[in-house]
Amino acid sequence: MQPGSTIRNTSSIQAYNPSPILLDYATTKVAINTFSKSLAQQVADKGIRFNVVAPGPVWTPLQVVGGQPVEVLKEFGASTPLGRPGQPAEMAPAYVFLAGQESSYICGETLNATVELQLHRMFSEYEYCKYQRIL
Repeated sequence: MQPGSTIRNTSSIQAYNPSPILLDYATTKVAINTFSKSLAQQVADKGIRFNVVAPGPVWTPLQVVGGQPVEVLKEFGASTPLGRPGQPAEMAPAYVFLAGQESSYICGETLNATVELQLHRMFSEYEYCKYQRIL
């Protein structure tokens, strides 16, 4: 690869907040994060940037062919603050951003493309815990 090239990998919010029914999926996403951060360190000196996008729940064809149990499909994404799953087109800008010059100083990072983590950044820790009913 040429200097200035970029590599983007896909992880998931499941790497940070795994659902009990998605243990195998969540485990692979944790591995992708670690692999990507390590590889980013190996290729950075060659002028290549390696980053990760970690979407939250996104409606894809995978959901209806075993991605989710049939009994929970109608509720998929309903627990997000927007009350719905994301759409693939809503994730695309994250990948485009990490490929472009606007992110030329970003390497070895994970962009969490999910509503919940964005809310976390807007709230204080206490307010976020109250929102999540942790406290």
